Amino acid sequence: MAAPDHPKQPILRSLSAKLLVLTLVFVMLGEVFIYAPSVSRFRKVYLEGQIAAAHLATLALEQSLSRNVSRSIFVLGAGDLPPIDLTIDMRKQMFFGWIGAAFSTVFQTKNRILRVIGQSPKNANVVVEVTIDESPMRISMLDFSWRILGLSIVISFIAGGLVFLSLQWLMVRPMGRITASMIKFRANPEDMGVDIGATGRGDEIGVAQRELSTMQRDLRLALRQKERLAALGAAVAKVNHDLRNSLATAMLVSDRLTGSEDPEVKRLLPKLFNAIDKAVDLCSQTLNFVREGSPLLSPSCFTLYDLVNEVGQGITSSEIGSNSINWVNGIHPEMLLEADRELMYRAVNNLGRNAFQAGARTVTVKASERHSRICIEVSDDGPGLADKARQNLFTPFASTTKKDGTGLGLVIVRDLMRAHGGDLTLLKSDGDGTTFGLDLPEKIRDDARLWY
Repeated sequence: MAAPDHPKQPILRSLSAKLLVLTLVFVMLGEVFIYAPSVSRFRKVYLEGQIAAAHLATLALEQSLSRNVSRSIFVLGAGDLPPIDLTIDMRKQMFFGWIGAAFSTVFQTKNRILRVIGQSPKNANVVVEVTIDESPMRISMLDFSWRILGLSIVISFIAGGLVFLSLQWLMVRPMGRITASMIKFRANPEDMGVDIGATGRGDEIGVAQRELSTMQRDLRLALRQKERLAALGAAVAKVNHDLRNSLATAMLVSDRLTGSEDPEVKRLLPKLFNAIDKAVDLCSQTLNFVREGSPLLSPSCFTLYDLVNEVGQGITSSEIGSNSINWVNGIHPEMLLEADRELMYRAVNNLGRNAFQAGARTVTVKASERHSRICIEVSDDGPGLADKARQNLFTPFASTTKKDGTGLGLVIVRDLMRAHGGDLTLLKSDGDGTTFGLDLPEKIRDDARLWY
């Protein structure tokens, strides 16, 4: 199957476009914080210039008239003094006051007459009071604002473009390659040409690219192994089918041998029956494991105590029970369980038989509630699990400690428990014995307390 092309992201929805827009917004926001004190400073300098011009005019007038000038100088326009709309005492203005006054001037729609009072920049001992129109100052401030706006837009686009190109080179393009490799790998995992390949980058994207390359390689190996196992499973199923037919024929022949009076035949016949039974059991377990998926549940409400008793009777009455084994049912007689009874029987029976076959003489089954879950504990007094068996506890055909075991018992029990939403865990295994826990979610009803 051909790998799909990497989907082209619309430019307005791409990561680069979003980063560019964010850069423009943040630069313009920064320019706003710069503009506010700048325009207030512009207004302050403008007013100081008016005061300085007024002081110079009075000095020129003083020289021409050759007379003294008082310490307070009033410079008036031609004609009568117009009504004053606002008085500005520059000696009392603070930083934030200048900013507020500047914005008030910029957003003013009518001309106001201002009386400005301040110290002369030519002589700090001289206080100048001047009356001016606000419109010329407002026009100058608007012109200054437009220049600041234009400069801010240019800076924003330059900064945004540089950030855009940098991120495109450092982040967007590498992420695009990673994404394209993931899509192609998903479409055709067996194609080694879709691997992302190694990189020398030491940042997070480099780590992600190397980890993706490792994951692709490991996953491809796992898929190949799964394919081989699937082919092997199909072959084993066919072999098992034919082998079971052959064993059935052997059973029929061996049954006819039971009437023989030959002492040697009578001596070897039990061993033959035992060997055939084990072979049939091995074929059945292997075949069930190969072809069974997740088991379908048929839940019902039943007494767990009765189930455990039934399992114990079945085990102690079998061939295993000839060795004086002891089955202890520690379940409360009124404990109810809502689950698939047949599957739970198989799970408990499997653990019990495994324990006795491993050399245990006593198996105890108990149940307790922990954190809104029920745990059925199956404990034995056997020799415990070997280190190799613990390492491969749930590995098919590898976790058995018996010569004629398949290693499927615990794997099957775990599958049965996971089908119920629970799990199988090894709680303890040492020289005093082994304890497995069958974990199930708790479920409460009004009429009774149930588990699962």
